Amino acid sequence: MKFEGIYTPAITPLTNDGKIDNQAFSEVLESLIEAKVHGIIIGGSTGEYYSHTPEERFALSKLAKDVIGDRTALIIGTGATRTEDSIEYAKVAKEIKADAILVGSPPYALPTEAENAAHALAIDKVADLPIMLYDYPGRMGVMMGSEFFETVFAHSNNFEAIKASSGDMNQLHMLARTYPKLQLSCGWDDQALEFFAWGASSWVCAGSNFLPQEHIALYEACVLEKDFDKGRRIMMAMLPFMDFLETGKFVQTIKYGCELNGLKTGGVRSPLQPLSDEQKQTLEQIVTTLKQEVAAIRGK
Repeated sequence: MKFEGIYTPAITPLTNDGKIDNQAFSEVLESLIEAKVHGIIIGGSTGEYYSHTPEERFALSKLAKDVIGDRTALIIGTGATRTEDSIEYAKVAKEIKADAILVGSPPYALPTEAENAAHALAIDKVADLPIMLYDYPGRMGVMMGSEFFETVFAHSNNFEAIKASSGDMNQLHMLARTYPKLQLSCGWDDQALEFFAWGASSWVCAGSNFLPQEHIALYEACVLEKDFDKGRRIMMAMLPFMDFLETGKFVQTIKYGCELNGLKTGGVRSPLQPLSDEQKQTLEQIVTTLKQEVAAIRGK
């Protein structure tokens, strides 16, 4: 599978009583398809998968496939602490004929690289779908290294891409140089320009839930047009937003951004808490300026 373009880890809207709002979720997916993102990820961190029951995750995956059909790529996240649980999410992905699965390291367990590889291969065995690995040591506690990669590559051809979210440029350089067949996807937003310079062909970006055109603009400038001067100008316009994302309320920021676009989100699940009024005002100002500056760069 060619992992190219903007992949949006979709938010999960909630009702006033904290249940998943299927209608609002469908509307989020429709908005992303209308914006022409290149793929949608269900069961990612931005979707608050860690706060969902297995039954909720199964249902969301199936609903997403029903809504999306074949209009854009669908990737199902398999993240879980137990390998057995990840396997069940992978089975559903296969059942609904998802285009790919997202496979990360199990959090908290701190597996060795050999153990982490065994985890990934067990998921692969039941799904037999293209895999985008998800390397996020800041959340998972371990980094995917050479022993991990050599092991999974020796046993399966399904490991086709990696969302690299370590924030470590040395890791990016290692991946680009040592594993050129592994498709790079940016997983650290304020390094998107660097990722594209090092050959990444996709970007998994939560902000594209409500700023799809701006994220697509950076991808197109760097990857399709090979115009890194333009890309730098777009990135400069986006940096205040990316800095705001790192102030401690990531999912809340994305969900409020979606509200600014008229989408229903219903807040976040505990233990997260919503943005303050002051934070909302700051975000609104940042988003307004960002849109104006990117539109000017694009000549629209």
